Amino acid sequence: MGSRPKRRIPGDCFSLRSRSLLEPATILPATCCPAPAAMCRTLAAFPTTCLERAKEFKTRLGIFLHKSELGCDTGSSGKFEWGSKHGKENRNFSEDVLGWRESFDLLLSSKNGVAAFHAFLKTEFSEENLEFWLACEEFKKIQSATKRASRAHRIFEEFICSEAPKEVNIDHETRELTRMNLQTVTATCFDTAQGKTRTLMEKDSYPRFLKSPAYRDLAAQASAASATPSSCSQAEPSHT
Repeated sequence: MGSRPKRRIPGDCFSLRSRSLLEPATILPATCCPAPAAMCRTLAAFPTTCLERAKEFKTRLGIFLHKSELGCDTGSSGKFEWGSKHGKENRNFSEDVLGWRESFDLLLSSKNGVAAFHAFLKTEFSEENLEFWLACEEFKKIQSATKRASRAHRIFEEFICSEAPKEVNIDHETRELTRMNLQTVTATCFDTAQGKTRTLMEKDSYPRFLKSPAYRDLAAQASAASATPSSCSQAEPSHT
């Protein structure tokens, strides 16, 4: 009896090729990853683009923390630290970060929250939803009818029409309704599409963002900074 051919799993992530199904995979040397071996194998199974975007998410969180001038420790890439020179600002930022988990509205109303959420959506290849929502918010501020009409068509071509470069996930009826609205452009012509995209983010992506390791790490440090404000600034003299 001839030998049975080896099984091969299709896809971009990995292929067993000639390896037995019961043979443990040795994908990366132990020195390349401080995590347990099982985690190394799990990470190695992801496409390179997924890993790169995950790293970018954590890096971007560190970058916008640094830009907010809160004394982020620049010596540790991706590690979020509160500095000791801006106690009041640290506490305000801590409240901002913790507010993101209170409601989706608070997240969208925070400049840093939007930046963090956008970085997370990039790891899921769904950043077009937030970008469309932001484009609609800016669109509503346009006063000139000529500029509004021009911007409306650009938004439609970029996010709404079939095969758009950043096509958002909306139903056919909403797409056609938006197309009809462009015949007479008003500040509300994208409201239906924007609302459905927002609902999708709130029910789908937002919960996963809150559960992401990067946000949980950030929120934990924000909680610690809020609970111990004396660690962020010098104690005020007592007047008793």
